Amino acid sequence: MTIAFDDFLKVDIRVGRITRVEPFPEARKPAYRLWVDFGPEIGEKKSSAQITANYAPEALIGRQVLAVVNFPPRQIGPVRSEVLVLGVPDAAGEVVLIGPEREVPLGGRLY
Repeated sequence: MTIAFDDFLKVDIRVGRITRVEPFPEARKPAYRLWVDFGPEIGEKKSSAQITANYAPEALIGRQVLAVVNFPPRQIGPVRSEVLVLGVPDAAGEVVLIGPEREVPLGGRLY
């Protein structure tokens, strides 16, 4: 399926920094609760992510990631997920996070 470029532009993907990570034991699959700072324009947003196979909580703090910031919030158990942190599967099907290769300003939009 192909889409128009204008459709792609509707998806707002921004860079943020993970500032806080907590276990999410209520999730159906192992997951963390994440707090991601997208800078002054967007602020800090919450998310849940099934990334426990490849990441320890302490290794995530300070990491820059890409996330969709304009989806409507989703209720996942007791957590209201406000952004979708992006990743791709590794050879075992576990999530590997996507982020910039070097430090960039928070809130920068993917293009």
